[in-house]
Amino acid sequence: MHNRRNAQTGQRVTLNTHRWWRDAVIYQVYVRSFLDSTGDGIGDLAGVRAGLPYLKKLGVDGIWLSPFYPSPQHDHGYDVADHCDVDPLFGDLAEFDLLMTDARRLGVRVLLDIVPNHCSSEHPWFREALDSAPGSTARARFHFADGRGPDGAEPPNNWHAMFGGPAWSRVTERDGTPGQWYLHMFTPEQPDLNWRTPEVGSHFDHVLRFWLDRGVDGFRIDVAAGLYKHPGLPDSPDPEADARTRDSVNPLAWNQPEVHDVWRHWRSVCEEYTAEDGRERLLVGEVSVPTAREHARYVRHDELHQAFFFDLLSAPWSADAFRKVISEAMQDIAGTGSTVTWVLNNHDQVRTVTRYGELGTEGSGLGAARARAAALLMLALPGAAYIYQGEELGLPEVVDLPDDVLTDPIYRRTGSRARIRDGCRVPLPWSGHASPFGFTSGAESAKPWLPQPAYFAEYATDRALADTRSFWHLYRDGLQLRSGLPQLGEGELRWLDTQPGVLGFVRGDGLVCAVNFGSAPTPAPVSGTPLLSSGPCAPGVLPGSTAAWWISDSTNP
Repeated sequence: MHNRRNAQTGQRVTLNTHRWWRDAVIYQVYVRSFLDSTGDGIGDLAGVRAGLPYLKKLGVDGIWLSPFYPSPQHDHGYDVADHCDVDPLFGDLAEFDLLMTDARRLGVRVLLDIVPNHCSSEHPWFREALDSAPGSTARARFHFADGRGPDGAEPPNNWHAMFGGPAWSRVTERDGTPGQWYLHMFTPEQPDLNWRTPEVGSHFDHVLRFWLDRGVDGFRIDVAAGLYKHPGLPDSPDPEADARTRDSVNPLAWNQPEVHDVWRHWRSVCEEYTAEDGRERLLVGEVSVPTAREHARYVRHDELHQAFFFDLLSAPWSADAFRKVISEAMQDIAGTGSTVTWVLNNHDQVRTVTRYGELGTEGSGLGAARARAAALLMLALPGAAYIYQGEELGLPEVVDLPDDVLTDPIYRRTGSRARIRDGCRVPLPWSGHASPFGFTSGAESAKPWLPQPAYFAEYATDRALADTRSFWHLYRDGLQLRSGLPQLGEGELRWLDTQPGVLGFVRGDGLVCAVNFGSAPTPAPVSGTPLLSSGPCAPGVLPGSTAAWWISDSTNP
């Protein structure tokens, strides 16, 4: 149990920390782009540790660390060569333990990114598979199959990888002849594991316990709707769907029913640790499925605690669209007994400041205004929220990176810049007026692994903290109110009747949130001065592209 102060009355409210995750706000740390402590231009665990006081001041409840495991970095760490160690690029296990110690001292929970669908082609298991014969135990850990057509020269089926090209690559056998094919739903350097082989599940039991024993508070699970493939590996009626959408669409490769048994087992492992010390460990899944109802199956009481609800992230800037996805989430997901996990940005998506802009409005501030409004909306919703690093600074997408610096495997595989992810992964600006903006501790000539544009000076953390009108202060103020107001966090929501283009709802006993999705001012749903607003907001008026919170004396404002 712990206490927090009611922001309105000053009285202390007793909370049960056992289910801390239900309304937590977690900050996603993309380690290689957060803060570099060694001067090599790549962020590391020591940099994360140095940034913990900044995150504590912002007011988040915890952090999610992107993969830092040994990896050849073909997909920036999502190609894992050893699940139980730290890549020297980012530090070592001793540095990880120091990070955990400091995080615990500051009261910041730590989630790790775990990647169970695939591993690196340099993982010892895959190297053993290449050295073994068809039909061997080593190959059974992956999806090896004979090819079709004359001499097996065609892939076993017609599936395409999400990052472009066929989902199969052919190996050369030990005698130098063309051999079997192996499945990789992302890149050839990321062979998919075969979860129908029990040894794979046993391996990840060991991985979970290795990190839980080091004190982590849970895991973000990459591709949580993956793992199992249709046992017959048949042709798909739409083989290019994954590559076309950059999403897990192929129903033969994703969302197979057996995957739910994995999450039930992982939940039981986490609950073993909770039973020992009362500290609940969290499983939050990256679940991309067609409907909120299908999403809800992953967060049943004995499976994942939570799963990211991406529909809000993908919704167009529209009051009707936002209301629809929020209503569906509240009905289907919250109905399971879980809470919705809201997200507006992450390391795979165009940042909101750019995404919410419109052609011809560059420089007008429209995208930034809408991103600020969306942030207040998200923080007012029932459930948990995830913030992607730089979101609190209002960073836009870097859309003009030269071709020769792009590192995204999507670009390497397709030659196309469509939906590449480098632009949201550019290292953070911390201070100063020129790159590297305090990101690296090396000489001024040190180059971050992706170049920072000159305009990042406007978004540097030191400027953001000094300017009370900045994104950073909006997030910090919103997080402080969220942690102190009993109306916010977990709970229910009641929609208000509002003007066209305005979305409004009530939380608890009179906390009102409203967002004007239009461009013209409208009457505010509450007459008084807002408790917090995303932009200038006079009493009684809600400007365009603005969100505000009020405390109303009436339960029916």
